[in-house]
Formats: sequence, C-alpha cells, structure tokens
Amino acid sequence: MNLPNKLTIIRMCMVPLMVVCFYIPISGFERVAAAIFVLAYITDILDGYIARRYDLVSDFGKLMDPIADKLLTCAALIMMTGNGMVDPLATLIIIAREFAVSGIRLVAATRKNVIAASKLGKLKTVVQCIAITGILLNIPGLEVVCQVILWISVAITVISFIDYAVSFARSGKEESK
Repeated sequence: MNLPNKLTIIRMCMVPLMVVCFYIPISGFERVAAAIFVLAYITDILDGYIARRYDLVSDFGKLMDPIADKLLTCAALIMMTGNGMVDPLATLIIIAREFAVSGIRLVAATRKNVIAASKLGKLKTVVQCIAITGILLNIPGLEVVCQVILWISVAITVISFIDYAVSFARSGKEESK
C-alpha cells in the first residue's frame, strides 16, 4: 500500500477520533476536534499531491479518497448540527450535494467517463474547511463571520453541483455522437 493510500486510511481513522473529542464534556475539547479536523484535511491535501507528483494514483485512492473526504466533512457537519452550531439546512444541502455528485460520478464511470474534481469543487472544499474549523474553534466575536463563511460554502456547493451536472450531461451527449 502506497503513502497516499495510507494517508487516506489515516484520515478515515481520524473521523471517529474527532467526533469523540467533540463530545468529551470538558471545556476546550471542541478545539481538539478542530485540530484533528485540520490535520485530517491536511492529509487530504498531502495524499493528492503525493499521488500526482510521484505517479502513485491508484484505484483504491480514486475510490476511497473521496469517501474519506465526505466522511470527514459530513461527520463534522452532523455533530455540529446536533449541537446547534450549524443550521440543519446548510448540512442538508452540503450532504445532499455530496451524495448527488457521487451518484453522477458512479454513472459516468459506468460509461467509462471520469468526471474529475473541478476548481469549483476544490474551492467548495477549502471554504467548507475554513467554515467548519472556525465554527469548531468557536472564537468569541467571530461566530457570525464563521456562519457567513459557511453559507458562502453552501452557495459554492450548489454552484459546483450544477457544474458537475452540466459536465455529466455534456459527457453523455459526446458519448452519443
């Protein structure tokens, strides 16, 4: 197993650790959860970079990396929603988009088409990471800013979904020619 795949597995293992730290009833442990979230996000950046840079892209990585990313983001959003820190509508939109894009990618794969992550998709991920980290840190005076950033990420989430749907529709038209 190569290094990028090991980083993906480590990221997946960090998700339950983040959740446990979030729910430990000791003041400040939500900040430990935030640190784990950021470290997990860094493994995402590193595994992609290493895989592309050293030609270590694998089928395992293509499948599991997006799953690990979704587990991390969805777990953070669900636990914060359950704690009243995030609007349930924001969580619903973000998670629905993740399922829909995964479905689009699966259907495209059955047609031998690959729909790669777009720049909008990558921007969505970065803005979500900033919002989630800010909300987890719960810094006094920045709560509203973090919520605004979250809603900006929701808007980018919707726009990036449209981008994926259009790419998928175009790939189907090209295939039928």
